This record gives sequence, C-alpha cells and structure tokens, in this order.
Amino acid sequence: MKLKQRMVVLCAVLLLLGLAKIFLLDGGEGSAANRQDLRAFRKMEASLSLSRGARLIHTLQSPWEIASQWVGPREVYPEETPELAAVLTALSTARIERADVGYKGTQLKALLVLDGGQKVVFKPKRYNRDYVVEGEPYAGYDRHNAEVAAFHLDRILGFRRAPLVVGRYVNLRTEIKPVATEQLLSTFLMQGNNTCFYGKCYYCRESEPACAEGEIMEGSITLWLPDVWPLQKHRHPWGRTYREGKLARWEYDESYCEAVKKMPPYDAGPRLLDVIDTAIFDYLIGNADRHHYESFQDDGGASMLILLDNAKSFGNAALDERSILAPLYQCCMIRVSTWNRLNLLRGGVLSSGMRQALAFDPLHPVLAEPHMAALDRRLSGVIATVKQCMEAQGPDNTLIEDRINLPHP
Repeated sequence: MKLKQRMVVLCAVLLLLGLAKIFLLDGGEGSAANRQDLRAFRKMEASLSLSRGARLIHTLQSPWEIASQWVGPREVYPEETPELAAVLTALSTARIERADVGYKGTQLKALLVLDGGQKVVFKPKRYNRDYVVEGEPYAGYDRHNAEVAAFHLDRILGFRRAPLVVGRYVNLRTEIKPVATEQLLSTFLMQGNNTCFYGKCYYCRESEPACAEGEIMEGSITLWLPDVWPLQKHRHPWGRTYREGKLARWEYDESYCEAVKKMPPYDAGPRLLDVIDTAIFDYLIGNADRHHYESFQDDGGASMLILLDNAKSFGNAALDERSILAPLYQCCMIRVSTWNRLNLLRGGVLSSGMRQALAFDPLHPVLAEPHMAALDRRLSGVIATVKQCMEAQGPDNTLIEDRINLPHP
C-alpha cells in the first residue's frame, strides 16, 4: 500500500476511534468506565426516594455518629447510605438544646445545637416559592429552600460533596426562645402577630428581619461537618469582583485557565476538575456567588471542594447565567464520570429525579415548577458546551479520566 493510502487509512481509523469515544461517552455502555458509571447511576436512581419518618434500627449509634463516619477526603456521604432518611428525619425533628446567632458571614442564619450535641445551621425562609429575585445573579437574600434542593442535586449528580440538608419548621416561642443566648434573643421582635429575628451578620439589619407565620418559622437545617475534619477556606479562582465597572481577569482573558493551571493546588491533583464540577453544579442551580470555597485542611490539594453555602440559588428560573460556566468553557475539560452522569440525566431525567428526591422533604414542594424546567434547560446548555470543546480540541483533550478514592482515616 502506498504511503498516501496508508495515511488516509490511518486518519480514517483515528477518526472512527474519536467518534467511538464520543459515542460511548454520550450515553453508551461500551467501556468498563461507562459500565461502572451506569451502575452508579442506577444505584442513585434506586435510592432517590426516601421514607418520611424513618428511624434508625438495629444500631446503638446516634444519627450524628453515623453521619460523622460517612465523611472522607473525597465525599461527605458514601454512594450507599441506607440510613440517610433516618438521619435527615432526625435533623428535622430532634429537640433543640441551644440557639445562638450564626457563625460569621454576610447572611442571616442561626447556629443550633440539637439533642446529643450536634451543631447545625438554620437558615430562615425569606421568600415564597414563586418569588423571582431580580437584578444581578447573586442578588437577594439567601434562599433556604435552595439549600435543600442543592443537596439533593448533589446526590443526583453523584458528587456527594454537599453537607446534609433538610427542611424544618420550628416554633420560635417554644423551641428557640427558651434555649436562645442573650445575643440571639436581643434580635427578636414582633411585626404584627408574627415573631421575627434579625440575628447578627454583615448584612443583618433590624429593619430587615426574617419573620415566622405567627410563631412557626420555616427554614433549612444543614448538618455541621465533624470537628475532626477542620476546613480551609480558599479564594475561588473564578470569583467575581462585586464592584461595578471592575472585571476580574477571567471575565476578559479567555486564556485565563492556562494561568490557573500553573498555580497550586490547580497545577496537580483533582482540584481544578473539582472547580469545573462545581461550575456545572452552580450553573444548574443558578448560583453566581461562589467567591470562596472550602476544602479540608492540610490536604495538599487532594481532598474535595466542599459544596457549602448554596443558598444564593434558584432565584430566577428564567436567567441562565452563562458566566458561571467559565471554568468549563475556558479550560475545556471535564471528568469522564461527570460527562457520563450528565448524559444519563438528559431528556427530563434530571427534573424527574429532583421531584422524586424532594418529595420526601418536610417543606415539599421545595421548588416552584419553573425551576425544574430550568434544570433540564441548563443541563442541555452544559452538554452543548462540552460538545463544542470536543469539536474544537478533540475528546481526548476534553474528557479526563480521574477517579480518586482516598481511604477514610
């Protein structure tokens, strides 16, 4: 065979291999990795529905001890968690032993201690489900229901990097005030027949309290991560300036990702791919406010990017803020496992899974229907972005095989 003919055949073979990889990673089941991802997806589907009122049986451990043992360097909870419903039920019903103002931050919250000494964060209801937050994509108060929905999306995506969250109704008169600190009590007030509080935070104002309906306040409960896993805070490389007329470098430099790749911890290990996973997660929920993020301390860049503080989400179902995806479209890379999961969630599977997962929560319905449609629409946008990258630079440079399972201590 002549050299020219050989080159033509070689090019054809390479093209077919490339197309095969795209096909297999676009919903097919051909490779061992894809079959592994499909099995994980089926397990997730089977475990989505949770039983209300579930209780722990056949164990002397508390719900808090069980949840604490789940945490590892790369996951907040494992793939299989038969006790999840019982732990979430405990979070939504356990007696409150102590109530204080929230830990440092910009938004209103309360720090509660539940029966058995478990710390949790309570974020109060600010908006009705159908309220649309106008303005900048990071505008408005925290949305308590967004924390609940984001946790279940984390389950569906298979990331397992978000702390456990559940909705809860609390009676401010009987459950909070008797065990509240003076600092928290001093922020309580009445508006008509409704009990309110404004707490202590950067933006907390007496003129802008959160109010219960009478004495009953709706909110979200986030399980505090175990103290044996101290957190380290990092500035997000794709953070916004929050200053009118001043752009961050990533907003005008399309080659910005190349600079990020030279900086630790993004120059080695899983952190950059975690940032890209997080960008996809944030785009789906409409969260443009991840200016910092947390990992575990002294991890050398190996532990996960923890999906904390997701309450600036689900504010405007009609707004698809593409800039949230900048880490994805500027780096043009994505984990194979993430890509496979996204493809398995196409065709309305994502919103259907969210409805199924959220039906368990005490605050059901957690999201207004337009937000469900937005999830499916935004998912299509993410997939289209990845396909553009593959067309521009090929699947081998876009789809990264990176499966890390660090052992639990």
